[in-house]
Amino acid sequence: MKDRYPGYDVMRKRDGVSWNDKTRAVVEERMAIDPATPKHLNAIEWRTLAAICDRIIPQNARREIPVPIAAMIDSKLTEGASEGYRDTKLPPLAIAWKQGLAAIEDEAKRLSTQPFADISDPEKDALLSNISHGFVRSPLWSGVPADAFFSKRLLHDIVSAYYAFPAAWNEIGFGGPASPRGYVRLGFDRHDPWEASEAKPGQELQARRENARIR
Repeated sequence: MKDRYPGYDVMRKRDGVSWNDKTRAVVEERMAIDPATPKHLNAIEWRTLAAICDRIIPQNARREIPVPIAAMIDSKLTEGASEGYRDTKLPPLAIAWKQGLAAIEDEAKRLSTQPFADISDPEKDALLSNISHGFVRSPLWSGVPADAFFSKRLLHDIVSAYYAFPAAWNEIGFGGPASPRGYVRLGFDRHDPWEASEAKPGQELQARRENARIR
């Protein structure tokens, strides 16, 4: 994958004027999440969720240490966190995830008698595609529309977790939380000096030098 923001590391802002104590605490708590030990989900649910995350956002080719997407979702469920709203077709967050993961496991076993994590990648993708269109067979979806679960919980929570992590911010040149510095130059194709420079063709070295100076 092409490095669009070479030399950029948002964590260099940790001790600079871009982040305050609250920002540092929030980011460091997020980075301290145990990537391998669930607190809310059981072992089967955890394995299913991790396998789903790997299909929605494959990370093997991106970085040596992946963003702990499954762990971040599990942490959210552990805390009982809420977004303050939800689709009325779905039950509350934790209930929706528990029931949705159980239904996905049941769909996989109806397909091949194996757990979701053990079926082939093409089978995983086909099964998830069917779920996204509401083409399901398991009775465990009762009260949880499969297509709504896919779009409002599965996709939403996985993508949100991924882009809440500093490693993903580096990929898109995001400067992290805007507290206390904020963002000033909001016009089209403008950016503040403390934002990352994108490597345009022929200007990769210049972008790397500019990004190496950002604090």
